[in-house]
Amino acid sequence: MLKHTIVVICALAFAATAATAAAKLPAPTPEQQAAAALNTAKAAHAGKTDAYKLCLSQTKVAEAYIKEQKAKGKAYAPEATPPCVNPGPFVPPPATAAAAPAAAPAVAAAPAKPGAAAPKK
Repeated sequence: MLKHTIVVICALAFAATAATAAAKLPAPTPEQQAAAALNTAKAAHAGKTDAYKLCLSQTKVAEAYIKEQKAKGKAYAPEATPPCVNPGPFVPPPATAAAAPAAAPAVAAAPAKPGAAAPKK
């Protein structure tokens, strides 16, 4: 019985602190929005750079494997893969980039004609 009472008291204490922690935060300032957009762009570029480096290393390993197989006299036909694409240096987004995503859904939500046939793929 004592264990149940302790559990109930702990649950009530946790619920009270969780309710106060769920307060609504104020809207971010334009500077904070710009900083968030810059951090998002940097993270996206870092991901592209990492993917490029991984592609280069995989290509190097695959070429070494193919060379090794040819030296052993085995016929090996590798699959065609797309070339590695260098993302280039980081370019910060323009200052108005935060407003562009808000306008994009309105343009993309153009109504389709009901009598038009679906395009074939």
